[in-house]
Amino acid sequence: MKLLVTGGAGFIGSNFIRYWLTNHPDDQIINYDLLTYAGNLENLADIAGNPNYSFVHADICDLTSVNRAMSTVDTVVHFAAESHVDRSITDPSSFVRTNVLGTQILLEAALKNDVKRFHHVSTDEVFGALSLETSEKFKESTNYNPRSPYSASKAGSDHLVRAYGVTYGLPITITNCSNNFGPYMFPEKFIPLAITNVLEGKKIPVYGDGLYVRDWLYVDDHCRAIDIVLQKGKVGETYLVGGMTELYPNIEIARKILKLLDKDESFIEFVKDRPGHDRKYDIDWTKIKTELGWEPKFSFDEWLEKTVLWYKRNEQWWKNIKSGEYKQYYTKQYGK
Repeated sequence: MKLLVTGGAGFIGSNFIRYWLTNHPDDQIINYDLLTYAGNLENLADIAGNPNYSFVHADICDLTSVNRAMSTVDTVVHFAAESHVDRSITDPSSFVRTNVLGTQILLEAALKNDVKRFHHVSTDEVFGALSLETSEKFKESTNYNPRSPYSASKAGSDHLVRAYGVTYGLPITITNCSNNFGPYMFPEKFIPLAITNVLEGKKIPVYGDGLYVRDWLYVDDHCRAIDIVLQKGKVGETYLVGGMTELYPNIEIARKILKLLDKDESFIEFVKDRPGHDRKYDIDWTKIKTELGWEPKFSFDEWLEKTVLWYKRNEQWWKNIKSGEYKQYYTKQYGK
């Protein structure tokens, strides 16, 4: 198999490429990435010399470059996206361009090049928000109700992928996943931000009352889910991928991180809430378990500890990132 992986220099994409080459060593991968602020080739330094890996520095909105890169592959795994809700609030236009227009250009190229599978990686945020009191979970049949420019742009991309499947017969599959965590996660997201701030002697910024809840998914579990969907998933189908059997509010996750780093709660700092902040996401992953045999393999507490250890051992990686433009963004978002 030869795969084109878009956004392969990002957090989930780089973990997927490493996972795939480890578990499918005879396959070939083209990593297609524009290397915007969250794209980092250091994420893949350990496999850069693999003869089955190559890198293309280009924009998914550039149809000529996309067609050229897609001309020799049989499978596309589409991660490339603007993905941070906070950034979508300050600059929604870039999210529409990348997540909607970029996806449409990739779909057009996939049709032209007769790819055998176009797999689209999406988010549970397209379904909106749940109340803290409800036991309801998101399912594949849940109506879309995006509440931020980010989730609206991802909802638009999901609809385009399905439309190309129905209208043009493009062999598509979609996974909507919950919040990922693990190595190489860009340190503007909650878990790596909390870990690296404490390692720097800084406070953990916690939005609002800290009771916001997410279904956290260890990134390797996510990679396994995409693998099994590519191998056994039914064309045209969507599969929800979640990681938790017990949910924790953000404030409790901050406390878990502080305990792992042997720090007290004086490191927690409540900050002004962001506009339209979704209270809770929770995923019912019954379909992918029942039909394809996938379920989370890694417990949250075990892999949170391993994630903390990874950031402790890879200080230079995240210190290189938390400088320059990122510092400006951080100050604007959270204050001094």
